[in-house]
This record gives sequence, C-alpha cells and structure tokens, in this order.
Amino acid sequence: MGKSASKLNTEDVQELLQCTHFDKKEIQRWHKDFIKDCPNGYLKKEEFQHVYKQFFPDGDPSKFANFVFNVFDSDKDGFITFKEFISALSVTSRGNLDEKLDWAFNLYDLDHDGFITRQEMLNIVEAIYAMVGNSMDLPEDENTPEKRVNKIFAQMDQNNDGKLTKDEFRDGSKCDPYIVKALSAGFGSVGEYENS
Repeated sequence: MGKSASKLNTEDVQELLQCTHFDKKEIQRWHKDFIKDCPNGYLKKEEFQHVYKQFFPDGDPSKFANFVFNVFDSDKDGFITFKEFISALSVTSRGNLDEKLDWAFNLYDLDHDGFITRQEMLNIVEAIYAMVGNSMDLPEDENTPEKRVNKIFAQMDQNNDGKLTKDEFRDGSKCDPYIVKALSAGFGSVGEYENS
C-alpha cells in the first residue's frame, strides 16, 4: 500500500477503486478514519477484538472476532492493513449475495481445504451464540449451536458426506438467509465502528 501508512498515493487509490465497491471520496474517508484509529497503519488482533466487544457487550465476541480477523488478514501476517480492511469491508457491506457468501464460506472453512466440516461449522456457530449472548430468540430446533448445525447440515449437505462444498453452502444459504444475516451482524459492526 505504499511506503507511508498515513497517506494514500494515487496508485493506491486507483488500485482500491478497482478492487472495492467504494468511490474515491469514500476510500479517502475510510483511510482517514482508519489511520486515526490505527496510526501505525495496521490493526492488531487484540484491537479488532476490542471493537467487537464494544458492539456485543453482553456476550463474548472474542472467538468470533478471531475468526473474522483471520479472513480480513488475507496475507496471514497477523495484522490487518488498510487495504485488507477496506477490501473485506467492501465485500461484507456492499458485495452482491454471491460475493458475501464466498466471503462467509472462507470464514467457515477454518482450515482452508475447500470444505466446511460439521466441526468447523460448530466452531463458528458456537462463537456466534457466545457473541450475541441471550439476545437471540430462536426456535426450539435451533436453541443450541449443535441443533443449529444439525439443521444447517440437514438442509445443505446434499450428498450427505458430512462436509459442505462452496456450491452446497451457497445454495443452502440462499434458502436460509439466517447465515448471511448472522454474519452481517457480526462483521458489519467493524465498519460501523471505524466509520463513526
């Protein structure tokens, strides 16, 4: 992203215009806010968790924040740069449904092997339930993470092999918008914080 994290050069802006759904003024505003909150030019995992704690004070968002951090941190260097932040935010806030579902698939596919296993799904769903605390009003068949995962797999695992492909996840999520809604509530809060 250039030599100085505190300034966006023309080349950086052009690159972000090509790879995000934001216009030039929005990119510049987001960058200004990002640098104000992260003067060193990157966001650490602990800082990222702190943002989530502000939006979910009644729950424990740390585990979910870790999972989201790992997807934002696309180069896996342990920090979220402005480019990583704005690219992920672009997808999660303005991407089309397929872009959001691809992003969500990457969140759930914890070992990045191209499949979501029942255990990976359970890890994420447990983290979501812990994050939102008792604020979810769920039907009896979804009132525990295990029940929710069982329901998801019953709906999505078309070949009953115990893992979800990206296509199965995408198709199933389109029939069950709770997944996209739950994820949007979780990672959308980072954008709200940064843009306030």
